[in-house]
Amino acid sequence: MRMIGLAVVLAVSLILAALAAEGQEAAKVWRIGFLSLSSPSNVAVWHQAFRQGLADLGWVEGKNIRIEYRYAEGRIERLPDLAADLVRLKPDVIVTTLNTDALAAQKATTTIPIVMASAADPG
Repeated sequence: MRMIGLAVVLAVSLILAALAAEGQEAAKVWRIGFLSLSSPSNVAVWHQAFRQGLADLGWVEGKNIRIEYRYAEGRIERLPDLAADLVRLKPDVIVTTLNTDALAAQKATTTIPIVMASAADPG
């Protein structure tokens, strides 16, 4: 799990760094959308590791990033609406945890980068 988390943190960091290099203002607070089929309590440890990994690379919640969390609470039918809600917020990147989350995000946007924490076959 640690290696997957590290890969996700690095991918998100690279995307944010690339966007910042495109001439965005230095004081911008970057928005990360986080979409999960699970519930907050089921992924709390993973989220803490995710935030810590980002902080280790200089991305600190409340300082230069803001993370918008959306949880389906195990109800897969909620994912499309939650993904659309995140897209309306115009995050700079969307992070998902499973194939179902990634597919819902992919259907909601063709312009926002999507990073998957784990996937058997991203199709």
